[in-house]
Amino acid sequence: MARVICYGSRRLLAATALAAIVTAGGCGGSRSGTDAQRADPDWRVYGGSDGDRYSALTQIARANVRNLEPAWRFDHAATGESQTQPLVVGSRLFGYTPDLHVIALDAATGALLWTFDAGVRASGPHRGLAYWQDGDDARLLAGVMNRLYALDPATGVPVPEFGENGSIDLRQDLGGDYTQHYVSLTTPGVVYRDLIVVGFRTAEAAPAPPGDIRAYDVRSGALRWSFHTIPRPGEPGHETWPADAWQTAGGANVWAGFALDQERGIVYAPTGSAVSDFYGGNRAGDNLYANCLLALDAATGRLLWHFQAVHHDLWDRDFPSPPSLVTVVRDGRRVDAVAQTSKQGYVYVFDRVTGEPLFPLEERAFPASAVPGESSAATQPLPLEPAPFARQLLTEELLTRRTPEANAWARERFRQLRSTGQFAPFAVDAATVVFPGFDGGAEWGGAAVDRASGVLYVNANDVAWTGGLTANVTATGVGAALYQSTCAACHGPQMQGGPPDFPALTGLAQRSDATAVAELIRTGRGRMPPFASLAADDLATLVTYLMTGTDRPVPPPAAPAPGASEAREMVPLFGRPSSAPYRFTGYNKFLDPDGYPAVAPPWGTLNAIDLNTGEYRWKIPLGEYPELVAQGQANTGSENYGGPIVTASGLVFIAATIFDHKIRALDAQTGELLWQAELPFAGTATPITYMAGGKQYVVVATSNQRNRNAPQGSAYVAFALP
Repeated sequence: MARVICYGSRRLLAATALAAIVTAGGCGGSRSGTDAQRADPDWRVYGGSDGDRYSALTQIARANVRNLEPAWRFDHAATGESQTQPLVVGSRLFGYTPDLHVIALDAATGALLWTFDAGVRASGPHRGLAYWQDGDDARLLAGVMNRLYALDPATGVPVPEFGENGSIDLRQDLGGDYTQHYVSLTTPGVVYRDLIVVGFRTAEAAPAPPGDIRAYDVRSGALRWSFHTIPRPGEPGHETWPADAWQTAGGANVWAGFALDQERGIVYAPTGSAVSDFYGGNRAGDNLYANCLLALDAATGRLLWHFQAVHHDLWDRDFPSPPSLVTVVRDGRRVDAVAQTSKQGYVYVFDRVTGEPLFPLEERAFPASAVPGESSAATQPLPLEPAPFARQLLTEELLTRRTPEANAWARERFRQLRSTGQFAPFAVDAATVVFPGFDGGAEWGGAAVDRASGVLYVNANDVAWTGGLTANVTATGVGAALYQSTCAACHGPQMQGGPPDFPALTGLAQRSDATAVAELIRTGRGRMPPFASLAADDLATLVTYLMTGTDRPVPPPAAPAPGASEAREMVPLFGRPSSAPYRFTGYNKFLDPDGYPAVAPPWGTLNAIDLNTGEYRWKIPLGEYPELVAQGQANTGSENYGGPIVTASGLVFIAATIFDHKIRALDAQTGELLWQAELPFAGTATPITYMAGGKQYVVVATSNQRNRNAPQGSAYVAFALP
């Protein structure tokens, strides 16, 4: 039996049956076949065929990319954020609209072929779909909120043999009253043989279900296996939680998607944080398998190896995107590896089969939390190579110099903050710098890998945020209690918001009506999750409180059931205040008085990292503010959402930037800008490329919800050579 040191878990994991997997897949890699065979004209898997966002197509090359021009555009009737990386199979492109309709377009013209409307009034991030085919039988697997549909790709009609009349409810099989769970399949699962492996998005504060990873039969919809990310009694890792956490805790879910080694049958799952994100007094321990990269047997769900990047997470440092499969050269031999980027700005690289780190990792000591009742981890694992692709410590020297006035303001404000770098525990009633911020380094767009060179391309946000904890004051009214438990983390304790990402709720009655507010709370929108589990009377009370400030008294708490544990009693219940002693003060971006980042540029970057050596090939600012360019301040970089793709012809395509509305093509070897084009809206999604009718296309989904000051809209936009 081989024993593998899984750095970050602080224990040895018996990696049984790895020898059989190595024998089945071989050590030479999972990429068999000639280059011509791998030049797939389609884009039939989210993230590309190996999860590496790579295309072997070469019609568009460095010599002619400057000639790209718009080929077609499909505008949505609905507005909202579009993060979809569509699929292309044959002549059809499959995607979502912002109101969660599934659509099929002619891949060469953009003409609408069919629309599937699940009848759900909702919006939010839906990043892609999955496709399965066996001979003439094919299914398009589409998540719409809590339901997974199997659609006929030719017609968009649900396949009746799948689940209940063509769909299954992903809230089931998670324990408890499943109707009270918030579950949404925002990133598609992966297809392995006749299985679809899925995760889900859920609430980031209690109540939330445990983040079980599950595999369903693509033909019948029957559950085939589950992996418990919050281990149950007798399962490895159970000792890293309170004894009954498997019944009371939530999260540790895979919301970012998966990568799959098809030949070896290994699925790689990056998990999120445990609930709640910022206070863990009721979940003492390292909390396996939250914040982990898991390697699972795709056929059975059996754990092969794991790496935990953050022990007992208190900063919402969940893995934000699927990992990338790559083959690198180490000590003269080729090694199949898996590379995972992170919000911290780190890249972790492991042997794909054994989980052995390919670069050194160090368990480094960090200060203990001074928050009463909290037990932060003594150490955290840091990769020593590659160097971080985002800055790690904010000092006065890194504050903005955009204008003398902005610099003076930033210095004064900075001196009121705690800034000691990564993994500094939050304090009570004191703001702590989070740098890179809650939305980066890396984000959900994912990294791209050049298969020939082993170079990884990742874009990053390099903007500081602040956060902290405050005492959870007992509310005298139900509406106030509901606001504190469901809304305050984003919109602030006094409804002041955190512009521009989280709007203020003061004066809401002058901007909306009670019916619209109730619908928004029930269904969610954009970054805001739905709160469908609110009882009707609680929803009405919350809406009245938001609109008028009037409230109804909190009823006395019910007596605890005999034998109920303290951990169970700390779970907040709708209709009464949480008994957790502290809550998060809100997501606050560190901006200067003019609304620009209060740190020095670059505010966003694109990085090329050689995974053979850990060295950087190049690093450039990504994005700009048009008004600052007009003032002579170019190359600032900007916030960016959505990732890159790379082609065999040596091109990196990326949109992502939320203020300049551009898509760019860069030389993969040097980072030189070779072409750019204006988009109708920001390209907040990862592009794809494919062949249709003998022509290579590049397509990206666009929308402007991340920049509320810009005209709203959304569209798919395609480019091709004349």
